Amino acid sequence: MALTRQEAALPRLAIAAPASGHGKTTIATGLMAALRHRGLEISGHKVGPDYIDPSYHALATGRAGRNLDPHLHGEERLVPLLLHGAQAGSRPADVAIIEGVMGLFDGALGTDGFASTAHVATITHTPVVLVVDARAISRSIAAMVHGFATYDTRVSLAGVILNKVGSERHETELRAALDGIGIPVLGVLYRSDDLEVPSRHLGLVPVAEREPESGRVLDALRERIGRGIDLDAVVQAARTAPALAGSAWDPRAEIAASNGDDAGTVSDDRGHRSDGLTTGDRRARPVIAAAAGPAFTFRYAENMELLDAAGIDVVDLDPLTDDALPAGCSGLYFGGGFPEVHAELLSANEPLRTAVAEIARTGPVVAECAGLTYLCRELDGLPMAGVLDASAQMTERRTLGYRSAVAATDNLLAPASQQVTAHEFHRTRVTPGHGDPAAWQWDGHAEGFATSRVHASYLHVHWAGHPHMARRFAAAARHR
Repeated sequence: MALTRQEAALPRLAIAAPASGHGKTTIATGLMAALRHRGLEISGHKVGPDYIDPSYHALATGRAGRNLDPHLHGEERLVPLLLHGAQAGSRPADVAIIEGVMGLFDGALGTDGFASTAHVATITHTPVVLVVDARAISRSIAAMVHGFATYDTRVSLAGVILNKVGSERHETELRAALDGIGIPVLGVLYRSDDLEVPSRHLGLVPVAEREPESGRVLDALRERIGRGIDLDAVVQAARTAPALAGSAWDPRAEIAASNGDDAGTVSDDRGHRSDGLTTGDRRARPVIAAAAGPAFTFRYAENMELLDAAGIDVVDLDPLTDDALPAGCSGLYFGGGFPEVHAELLSANEPLRTAVAEIARTGPVVAECAGLTYLCRELDGLPMAGVLDASAQMTERRTLGYRSAVAATDNLLAPASQQVTAHEFHRTRVTPGHGDPAAWQWDGHAEGFATSRVHASYLHVHWAGHPHMARRFAAAARHR
């Protein structure tokens, strides 16, 4: 990346916890909503690959939720992407709130905390607020918090928020213990079951599936956070964050620089060579339909921004309700989501399934995870688009983890042997027929389907880490 070095002031905090289940998402989202209600512009960010938490951040802030993940897009892009997310709204953010993942120091398995909240906070020089579920603890909380404050001195612990406190007496005990170690208490929330966010087999239920209930819950949460947390102290803690050196991530610069990132070109079925675009290309912009709505809620905002920078107009498509593709559609992007929950309605929309199958004959079509299952012949016995000679079924087993993969062949998104970093998160299984060549290989495992027209895989790839994929997709749409 070609970045001009500069200093950028951005008040910011990371919301972390000793482990999963302490209330990070509830409190981070509530803080975003409460600070916004005060008239501040807030940008929301999530450590790790998760899509669902950022959907709540977007509801709270009124701007796109963003991910910060060293595995998916590299350590060197963390600060640029943080700055980009803070600057990409209607006006620059006054405060950035970064929601952590798992426990503060929990990262990729087999590493020393790579991709943990602490890792991201250290690289972005972000003060940390520790959320602690206090239901089963009193004075011992001081030992716990002291351990987190001193375990890695590169991490700056700015304060604690006490969650699910049982009574005023309980609060007094907790505060007295923490006073003894000099860690400020920024807020206290008492036990309540009325603000729990429902979950299912892959985590929280996305915002798009809970309208308008999500808005009502957020309003109640905002009021509760405003009463229980010292928002002035939170803002003051955020303002202790030092200025960041570097420039915001720029999708146009990334697309321009990605021309040399892969090994040559790939020819489509008619011999056209997709060898990339430049930002100065003035020809008509192709239209890509991107799956959206309750069944397809998972996609990274930066992927769409890279397509826009590559000369593509991205138009949302709801496969549950839209029975036709947008006018002039040149290709499709089907991200992740929960098609298995909506399989009957997806299958019933036969006109759209037919249109998807027709456009896939000339491409380009990109599908990740949920999109992969939609392109199959069937999902749990119900007819789907039939683009792929494969069937998909729900299973009891959850597949989850980071992946480092290489392209199995020259295909729509990557040349053969191109390496990518990705993640996998699903409870479905795809059984191929004779099928197309695999999309990716890792650890001796071949996965997905890939040709010059269609790329379908369980792997989610954050294109900010691999902008050549957006450029190749855009070039294929232009040459369709």
